[in-house]
Amino acid sequence: MNQTQKKTRKISILAMTQLAILTAIVFVLQMLGSVIRIGPTSISLVLLPIVIGAIILGPGAGAFLGFIFGLITFWAGVSGTDFFTFTLFSAQPVATALICIGKGTAAGLAAGLVYKLMEKKNQLIASILAAAAAPIVNTGLFILGGLTLVADTLSATFVSGTTLIYFLVIGCAGLNFVVEFLVNLIVSPAIYNISCAIAKISSRTKQ
Repeated sequence: MNQTQKKTRKISILAMTQLAILTAIVFVLQMLGSVIRIGPTSISLVLLPIVIGAIILGPGAGAFLGFIFGLITFWAGVSGTDFFTFTLFSAQPVATALICIGKGTAAGLAAGLVYKLMEKKNQLIASILAAAAAPIVNTGLFILGGLTLVADTLSATFVSGTTLIYFLVIGCAGLNFVVEFLVNLIVSPAIYNISCAIAKISSRTKQ
């Protein structure tokens, strides 16, 4: 094995280690976040490690971490530990899987793409925009999926005395989205600092 191959292997091992650590954090935070509820849905604190992964490892890693987040959310519905998701899964399992896994994956991918698009102009601003993109995409696709894929189930089971869009935007997403968005924005400078520190470690590994 020549020197170039050794460096490539070291970089790959480092990236896999970072991804494994972030995956574990996603798992733990999603399990903890499932108990923190505002209305029928839980707060997604897990978006923070997803954004960090998207920044330091790229859009693909962000999408993978988002996929893990979505998979855990979907499993909560399958196992019955989350009543809201369980109700949707019982009536429309395929649509529920698409919403849970699709919105998480897209949120991670979007964060990575936004950062990649802006990083050459200003890395701090790129980090802030990436942190903002994740909750916007996650919540936006949740509302879109609710309006298009599981509208009948939501209307029959949860919506009473109001409209479906009001229930989704205000009752489900409203305060949750505000909390997730503000937390991501407040923490985004820390995300930037973490990303810089990890980038320095990675650059040393490449030498």
